[in-house]
Amino acid sequence: MQELEKLLQVMATLRNPDGGCPWDIKQSFKSIAAYTVEEAYEVADAIEREDMVDLKSELGDLLFQVVFHAQMASEKNQFDFSDVVKEINNKLVRRHPHVFGDDKTCDEEQLNRDWEQHKKKERASKNNSTDETQVNYLNDITSSMPALRWSEKLQKRASSHGFDWDDIQPVFDKVDEELNELKAEIGIENNKERIADEMGDILFASVNLARHVGVNPEQALRDANRKFITRFEIVERLLRDDEKQMEDCSVDVLLEYWQKAKKILSEDKS
Repeated sequence: MQELEKLLQVMATLRNPDGGCPWDIKQSFKSIAAYTVEEAYEVADAIEREDMVDLKSELGDLLFQVVFHAQMASEKNQFDFSDVVKEINNKLVRRHPHVFGDDKTCDEEQLNRDWEQHKKKERASKNNSTDETQVNYLNDITSSMPALRWSEKLQKRASSHGFDWDDIQPVFDKVDEELNELKAEIGIENNKERIADEMGDILFASVNLARHVGVNPEQALRDANRKFITRFEIVERLLRDDEKQMEDCSVDVLLEYWQKAKKILSEDKS
């Protein structure tokens, strides 16, 4: 707690108009928001790389963002850091009656249903409504998160209200349907808007498929990106070893090197 108090004091000093940091003083919630998101991504990246030293540092940077926002709110007499802590403490206790209350449910599916029920009540409270049926189910899901994550959150919320398929086959059918619709639009002149629309439908349907098979689509794509980088770097190395320039090679030649890269990685794993 001593170190936390020191952090709060450091933040207050940085924001002090009398002798504080000019850059920190001129910031606002909006100007800092992008840095907050960036720090969250850097935390995720450290976790993905399993770099615990870096993770410790990045978590500190993320905590500083929370303290920064709390300090700015305190200056406007809106709330302070202790209010932020109190809010999350209350929320965690409220959403875990099976731990902090009399409800001793241990079934995971029931816990998930109870969790969603608590969130429904909270959404109704935020909208000043005592009737949960009068609350728009999707209106509090922020659109500023990464698009794949946003799609997943929308679909999970809709599913929690019964808007979902019971088995996976219709999900596959929907992906196939969207692919066919995209194929039909490609080749039509001046049709970029429709093509973009169908491409979006494919991505949305793919997120739904990932959700049904229990895969985090954001993480799956990040893993695929890293896999592509690893293979691409091997292709670059192989080309250098053969004294070739990528730009001078045909697609067929590059695909041969790509297959070699996949084989090398496969052999390294075995």
